[in-house]
Amino acid sequence: MGHGIAQVMAAAGHHVWIYEPEVARAEAGRARIGANLERAVAKGKLTEEQRGEQLDRVAVATALAQAGSTADLVVEAVFEDEATKRDLFAQLDAVAPPAAIFASNTSSISITRLAAAVAEQRRTRFVGMHFFSPVPVMPLIELIRGAETSDACEATVREIAAELGKQVIVSRDRPGFIVNRVLMPFLGEAMRAYEEGLATAEDIDAGARLGLNHPMGPLALADFIGLDVCLHIMQVLHEGFGEAHFAPPAILWQLVDAGHLGQKAGRGFYSYPRS
Repeated sequence: MGHGIAQVMAAAGHHVWIYEPEVARAEAGRARIGANLERAVAKGKLTEEQRGEQLDRVAVATALAQAGSTADLVVEAVFEDEATKRDLFAQLDAVAPPAAIFASNTSSISITRLAAAVAEQRRTRFVGMHFFSPVPVMPLIELIRGAETSDACEATVREIAAELGKQVIVSRDRPGFIVNRVLMPFLGEAMRAYEEGLATAEDIDAGARLGLNHPMGPLALADFIGLDVCLHIMQVLHEGFGEAHFAPPAILWQLVDAGHLGQKAGRGFYSYPRS
């Protein structure tokens, strides 16, 4: 997600720092952006000059202060774990300019709780900015206001989204927001149907594709998202609402415990060739 967000920001004319604690991972992210842009040139969507200009706007930071000290907007896209995100925002709060907007790409965690990790005066400029994967392709940003997010902060994020060519939907700060509150129970029910032996994974997914006109079946989609990510989101939903239909199915726990996390691990509900 991080390299995709960086790519669309650079395409819109913004200069971007990519930061990872391991510099090699940040460099790999920039390399993926370069490869994406090369494919766009091959397809005639970009000129070589445009490719070079966009890639030149993306730089790798070797320290968090280097990335954050001059930023107008900081977009966090780390693993869906509240403690990890809060720790990162606390560190950023110490180095970022007072006027910088902090945005989390979280797909389920409370923006108000994340904002509590920064100084009180910054909380009006703290917002949820949930992109969808793959970021250069998916046209949506889910904007989530925390308890103290200001109207001015929302307006600025809307302006940035328009520059990126994205449509904005706005959610109140509730577990899962809009998209995952609707999506995860659907994925969970497909998993339970598979677990019960109702049908094969292929037939469950074909039912959604051909009967519901979905571009991807629910089990394939879960593999694409990452089964560990699905598990975390379902846990947030279940803890937040306490309703049984939000609880992660047993089959999901089993696959994650076994390390079968979906496409990125080569195996989930389906098997995937490893490069």
